[in-house]
Amino acid sequence: MNGAIEGGTKKRFVAVAGNIGVGKSTLVELLSKRLGWAPFYEPEGENPYLADFYADMTAWSFHSQIFFLTRRLLAHRQLLDHTTSAIQDRSVYEDAEIFACNLYHQGNMVERDYQTYRDLYLVLTRFLPPPDLVVYLRASVDTLLNRIALRGRDYERSIKPEYLARLNDLYKAWIEEFTLCPVLTVPADDLDYVANGSHLDLVVEKINHKLAGKEEVVFGEEEVARVNGVIK
Repeated sequence: MNGAIEGGTKKRFVAVAGNIGVGKSTLVELLSKRLGWAPFYEPEGENPYLADFYADMTAWSFHSQIFFLTRRLLAHRQLLDHTTSAIQDRSVYEDAEIFACNLYHQGNMVERDYQTYRDLYLVLTRFLPPPDLVVYLRASVDTLLNRIALRGRDYERSIKPEYLARLNDLYKAWIEEFTLCPVLTVPADDLDYVANGSHLDLVVEKINHKLAGKEEVVFGEEEVARVNGVIK
């Protein structure tokens, strides 16, 4: 496999979505090298509201989420304006549909603030061209916890399984209703594209099919078993 994406030199914009620890940044790095696309990672720069937010989440969640949304919207616009194909680590949609929504459901953002935030997000994204494809990395809580432990970030040690489970539920609900662009769901429990090159080949093949316009692209059980060496 040569790693090329169908469509010749047509510029592409792909966003990689998924829960904490699922492997978004790693996949972005691998795909950018394989395909020669520009990688775009999480926007840099510390949120100036974070200290206040952690001291009083209800009072400062709106301000903090507006900052994150603004940075993500700017990054999305930069991707659209980039001269070459690009791949993004986490989409603008996840800030609102997953993390702001979770704050609201947990009582850390009041109704008035959440509705104002939500209205702003919906208006802005209505005028913002979507990616050509969202690659959603789906994984169980056990897989997420294992990968979080392996990367050994101090600030992630306190993440609870219940928190990851809530986010997984929100991701599932969002993906089921998302219609702005095609979605490719990758079964990340079964594929290790870091250790196994054939797994990365399979992901590239499926992205290729989806960008080529195929209506339904899935990872079949036998197909995944084959790249895992279970079926010869």
